[in-house]
Amino acid sequence: MPKFKIVTHVSDIAEDKANKTGKYNLEMEALVDIDAAIVEFTAINDEEFIGNARDADVIFGNSLLSLNRTIIESLQNCKAIVLGSVGSDTVDVAAATDRGIPVTNVPDTFIEEVADHTMMLILATHRRVILMDKFARDGRWSDGRSFLYSFPRLMGQTLGFISFGHVARAVAKRAAPFGFRMLAYDPYIEELVVSQHGVEPVGLTELLQRSDVVSMHVPGMEETERMLREPHFRLMKSDALFISTGRGVTVDEAALIRALEEKRIAGAGLDVLEKEPPDPENPLLHMDNVILTPHVASASARFNISRKRRVGQEIALILSGRWPMSCVNPAVLEKSKLKRWQPYSMERGPAR
Repeated sequence: MPKFKIVTHVSDIAEDKANKTGKYNLEMEALVDIDAAIVEFTAINDEEFIGNARDADVIFGNSLLSLNRTIIESLQNCKAIVLGSVGSDTVDVAAATDRGIPVTNVPDTFIEEVADHTMMLILATHRRVILMDKFARDGRWSDGRSFLYSFPRLMGQTLGFISFGHVARAVAKRAAPFGFRMLAYDPYIEELVVSQHGVEPVGLTELLQRSDVVSMHVPGMEETERMLREPHFRLMKSDALFISTGRGVTVDEAALIRALEEKRIAGAGLDVLEKEPPDPENPLLHMDNVILTPHVASASARFNISRKRRVGQEIALILSGRWPMSCVNPAVLEKSKLKRWQPYSMERGPAR
């Protein structure tokens, strides 16, 4: 019997066993020396989840079932909830904090990939790449040039970031050579941090009014749900573009659709939606002025390798009695029995 039990939820045990050879090898690289085992289970409701996870030392969370307050309050021995994603919206973080349970994520693992994807959406949306591709395939060669005559060049345009965390800063680095003027709204970041990146700190209203391209990077959590609504889109320029690679729940999608349909904004590039995958009748799927990608901004050849190893490292640190490298609710660490072992950024908590 292993000393530590790490439980994770899967959709189908039988199907999973058929593909299980080496499945957790990368996570186990950091766990082999501390006598820990990863145990899979299936659950279709809270009661089944609780029955399997009540005595777990660590919950290895994923998007298959939300960890709500009922589940979290039932955990009798849980030392951490560990996520292999940037977002933590599948966990009731407030409930975990109340129980003194650290919630870890991997916020610095896929920064470059998401920044690349964001920059791609900015460029592709501005140059109407999907529509130009359609014109080329349909033999409408003369239509493309005349259509683009209506739009300004990119140099000198204003790019506004809503939230200025690691991804937005990496996008700013990429956007600067294109000649963008840049603004950022983030009430949790010091203005001096923003200005060091060649970006002007402003309020949300000013950002929406001045920006030619608005890039949304807000994390998904209760207080940011539908943060951008109808009044916000009404503040934007009629020729402005909206880009989102953060979380779909931070935008009132119906309000965005109305803004596009009524031509109150000119277009959008979206990697995330409120409901994924979207319903086939979702109007965004049928708009020429919208570019969609299927929540793939973080995907690259290193995706699974990096995040799996990071998950194993976080679990090993916690089960060895040390602080994790990252924590969504860092206030619990000072009150825990875990030992601090490294300096950490004070911007948003340990290495966040």
